[in-house]
This record gives sequence, C-alpha cells and structure tokens, in this order.
Amino acid sequence: MVNDFNEKMQDYNSYTEANMRRYNNYTYENRPQRNLLDAMNYSLEAGGKRVRPVLVYAFCEALGGDYRRAAAPACAVEMMHTFSLIHDDLPAMDNDDLRRGKPSCHKKFNEAMAILAGDALAVLPFEILADDELLTAEQKILMISVLANAVGRDGMIGGQVIDMENENRDDVDEENLRNMYKCKTGQLIAVSCAMGGICADADSDKIRAAIEYGYKLGLAFQIVDDILDVTGDEEVIGKPVGSDEQEHKTTFVSLYGVEKAQEIADRMTDEALEILEGFDNNEFLRELTIRLLNRKK
Repeated sequence: MVNDFNEKMQDYNSYTEANMRRYNNYTYENRPQRNLLDAMNYSLEAGGKRVRPVLVYAFCEALGGDYRRAAAPACAVEMMHTFSLIHDDLPAMDNDDLRRGKPSCHKKFNEAMAILAGDALAVLPFEILADDELLTAEQKILMISVLANAVGRDGMIGGQVIDMENENRDDVDEENLRNMYKCKTGQLIAVSCAMGGICADADSDKIRAAIEYGYKLGLAFQIVDDILDVTGDEEVIGKPVGSDEQEHKTTFVSLYGVEKAQEIADRMTDEALEILEGFDNNEFLRELTIRLLNRKK
C-alpha cells in the first residue's frame, strides 16, 4: 500500500511539473517582460506539497476518470494557490521573508515585481482552462465559475480580509476562525476536489460530496498549520515559526492549546475519511488524508 501510494504520488507530481513547464515556458518566447516571468516561475518551482493538483487527479480517478485529462485544472489550482502565497508574504500582509525554505518572491525580486507576479498567476489559470483541448465547453465554463468563486470575495481573498481584520483582536471565536479558514484555505481545496469530479463527468451528488470532503480536509489542514507554527522546525517547514503569535493572530492553538487543537484536527480528518466511504476507489485519498494530518511541514 505504501509503495502504491508513493508511486501514484510521484506519477501525479511528475505530471504536474511537466505540464506546469509546458504552460509557462511558451510565455518566454519573444517576451520583453522576462523579469515578471522569472518571478512567476521562481515561486511556482519553489516546491511545496502540491496538495491541490493531487486532489484534482485523485478525485478524477476515484470517480472513474483519466487523470491525464486533468492537467489544466490541476495546474490552474496550483498557480492560483501560488498567487495567494506570493501576496500573503508581502510586507503589507504577513510580511514573511521565507516561503518553502527559500526567500519569498518579494525578497528574491522586489515588492512591485512580486505583486505583479501574483497578479499574473491569478489570471493565467483562467487562460489555461479556456484554451485546454481535453475539456468540453461545459466543463470549462463550470470550472472557471467555481474557481473564480473560490478565489474572490467569498473565497481566498475574502478569507485574507477576515484574517487581517482579526489581528490584535481578543474577541475572535471559533465560529469566526472556521469561517476564515473555510474561505482562505478550504475553498480552493474543495474546488480542487470538485474539478477532479468535473473532469470525470461525475454526477452532482458525488461532486457535492467531494466539496464537503474538501472543506473538512481544509479545516484540518489549517489547524495542523496552526500547530506547526508553534511546534514546528523552521528548517523542516520552510517558513518562520511563531509568526502567528508575533502578529497577534487568533488561531485554534491560541484559543484552545495544542492538545485540543489536535483533537479538532483529528475529528475533521475522521469526518473527511467518512465521506470518502462513499467513493469506490478511495484507497489513495484515504492515505493522503491521514498523511496530511500527520505531516511535519
């Protein structure tokens, strides 16, 4: 089982990297804005867990599709995620100098170039989806719609606003945190699962179940991030630790402590695993879910 999981993970990640290069490299031809393209690719190639594209592929296969038809949505969600990381790291936002063990985009280049690289990576996913030859027109329209919703005012960007407004407040409760995590983290994870289902032409009930799984996983994922911000090793996780406390941010750890925060993450993971029982080909997804809960970075 472990070998099967690792082999499939390697296949998925190799496919993502190959297609990411294909989507990006063409933009270098006869373009004067080389510095912008360098900044975009620097952030895309910095590594990371590639959780979102993996979820696209895994749900596509779990619902009877061919993951090789899912390159466009898989790369689209990773580009969108990378856009959010570039902007989150900016001095006006979280002011982080490290990302994935390397200097943040604005430290490697400059603040203006990082803003523009993030902007470009927020737009390119829609171009990739619209131009893809493996998706039907109906699939493209649906994917573009759900991705836009996951990123905009009710998604990642809205979640970042809530996060910023929560700083230095002592009245942030669990409901507020859950809403912020659902927007900032859960929406893009959930839409990654949904896009895999759309690629497989799954029925609406299965896609709704995939979305619900994504929300559960997203909350567990973010709570584990909260825990690692307190207990993690900066060299292992590739970014500064203790930043939440320094920025006076309320997290599940600051509300409840590490032990109870871990219990909530465990419960969300169990609920996500329960949803997966409704999928026939769920072995890889089950293992992935458990590994994300137990990760050290």
